[in-house]
Amino acid sequence: MERRAFLKAIGTVAGSYALGAGPLSPAQGAGLAEEQLGLPRRILGRTGERISVVGFPGLALANYDQEQGTASLHRAFDHGVNYFDVAPAYGRDGDAEIKMGIGLQGIDRSRIFLACKTKMRDKDGARKELERSLKRLKTDYFDLYQMHAIFTEEEVKQALGPGGAIETFLKAKEEGKVRHFGFSAHTTVGALAALNGFAFDAVMFPLSFVDYFATGFGKDVVECANEKGAAVVAIKAMSKGSWPQGAERTRKWWYRTTETQKEIDLATRFSLSLPGVVASIPPSWLDLLDKAVEAGRSPGPITEIELLELRTMAKDCQPLFREEERRVAARHIDPDCPHYPA
Repeated sequence: MERRAFLKAIGTVAGSYALGAGPLSPAQGAGLAEEQLGLPRRILGRTGERISVVGFPGLALANYDQEQGTASLHRAFDHGVNYFDVAPAYGRDGDAEIKMGIGLQGIDRSRIFLACKTKMRDKDGARKELERSLKRLKTDYFDLYQMHAIFTEEEVKQALGPGGAIETFLKAKEEGKVRHFGFSAHTTVGALAALNGFAFDAVMFPLSFVDYFATGFGKDVVECANEKGAAVVAIKAMSKGSWPQGAERTRKWWYRTTETQKEIDLATRFSLSLPGVVASIPPSWLDLLDKAVEAGRSPGPITEIELLELRTMAKDCQPLFREEERRVAARHIDPDCPHYPA
């Protein structure tokens, strides 16, 4: 996308958020719905659900003990976060799900938007994970249930075909155990195949300023999601790209993260200014979550000066996700990355 067109697109979208305008398209895009404790909420596409612009990264719970996890969940809720995301693949033996299920006790279930996932692409496997996740999270239903970490067209064909996971999704909705459908992906081909194959309500996809400026990664997925009426949740928005060769990894994580409040403010505002993006899930560290929540209090509109700051910052970073697509295709996965084919 040319710089002028990009500025126009995000300026228009951010402006509509600030004015509390209606949907971005006939398919009902993102809009500023309300504000809770200073943290804005946006409408999750055609679902009509209102979720906080910053979500709680359930994977973080695998990095902390139960006491710390419970405190972080309640602190996030008390600061306006109502969107909580988790998956059975987070932590060993469902550690994150178990901790979240315990930690959310005492919070009114009707006041939170709970999202979970499955990596199973077949009907029976997805059903088994769904029931186990419901039990671990001590709930009767998920507000959003997602196909986790889609990478290839073949996975999509299996999941959406006869005997595929989608059959469990549809049946679970009839049973009242699932309200809305979504998926997460780290590859363009996987995300586009899913968006073109089924009317998903939401898509989670990496939207890092580093990769967006360097390679345009994420642009095609955002455009397709907007066309299909699927809301977009940004993941990896606080990524500063891959670790330089030989660099000390200051966090045991597969990519570098923005660290200062100023960097996080800019990175978060960038992702939340992209068309159709309703929320951002920060990296899985509680100190970064606190900074992301603070950044979410001023989600836009992003200014031209801020875009120039991000472009300057991006020049010193190494793009990550095009290379990750190539590694995934070759089945070369970073051991610190929890997102990989089942």
